Amino acid sequence: MSEQNQMRPLIAVVGSLNMDLVVKSDIIPEEGETVTGEELHYLAGGKGANQAVAAARLGAETTIIGAIGDDSFGQRLMDSLTESGVDVAQVRVLDEIGTGTASIWLSGGDNRIIVVPGANGSVVPEMMDEADAAKSLKEAAAVLLQLEIPLPAVTRAAQLAAEGSALVVLNPAPAVPGLPEELLRCVDVITPNRSELAVLTGRDHLRPEDVDAAVAELAASLGAAVVTTLGPEGAAYAAAPGGRVQAGQAGACRAPGYAVSAVDTTGAGDCFNGALAVALARGETLDAAVGFAMGAAALSVTKLGAQSGMPTAREVEAFLAERASK
Repeated sequence: MSEQNQMRPLIAVVGSLNMDLVVKSDIIPEEGETVTGEELHYLAGGKGANQAVAAARLGAETTIIGAIGDDSFGQRLMDSLTESGVDVAQVRVLDEIGTGTASIWLSGGDNRIIVVPGANGSVVPEMMDEADAAKSLKEAAAVLLQLEIPLPAVTRAAQLAAEGSALVVLNPAPAVPGLPEELLRCVDVITPNRSELAVLTGRDHLRPEDVDAAVAELAASLGAAVVTTLGPEGAAYAAAPGGRVQAGQAGACRAPGYAVSAVDTTGAGDCFNGALAVALARGETLDAAVGFAMGAAALSVTKLGAQSGMPTAREVEAFLAERASK
């Protein structure tokens, strides 16, 4: 790796912290059906926490801003983050509400998820304006945002990040139609999956053959880079003319996916976003950053648990080198 890539950039993550209740079964029940499960696991999760762990495992100095309840789930989440090297000083502990949860049905490597926001729903813009949080947002190399906390808090975090020199990366998940202009004008990179891309471009459905055009269209309209994850198919991405993040060529580009034996796909998107933010914060081009993030995401699905499956930078580099040699 180059000297620049060996730096530990500061990544500030603003987002959700959940306890994941993962049930494994041979089949996922239909409406009104009862099936017997194989295993139940309590695993640290939440998009914000997952992305923070991904960034920290990949070598970035990482801090997270969010909220948990004053309960055993919250303490377990804090312990998991701390063990992964994430600074949790800006996580608010709330007495009046429980920690957020995600109930995950896992079958054959696929998943269905029901999220109960809990304390995540109580994250407000004023938390972003607190002195230490605002300092982190303004001084970070990259600020990573998602939509599992209230939109006003996300918007305020983006505004503070834009006041500094931070690269603002927005993972628009879960999909929210009509995102406010106050948020979008602060964004440097937006990372929808295929269904979220359809929502952002005003389409009811997005055919596979229309993905590249939609990516280029969204990049042009936002003035920001767009990276759309496509699962095993890889990713489609495009930079905006004059934007802070540039690709090697104009228009939509493709990065290949990697065939691996999937155990749990729950944290793949979060791993991708954490890895993308780290690579961009280290000064990589969009092309190189997307390729690095694809490798990290592929490795993440080979283990159970969103956070426990996050790879290190050394593991990603070894994986990519092995695949390049084939």
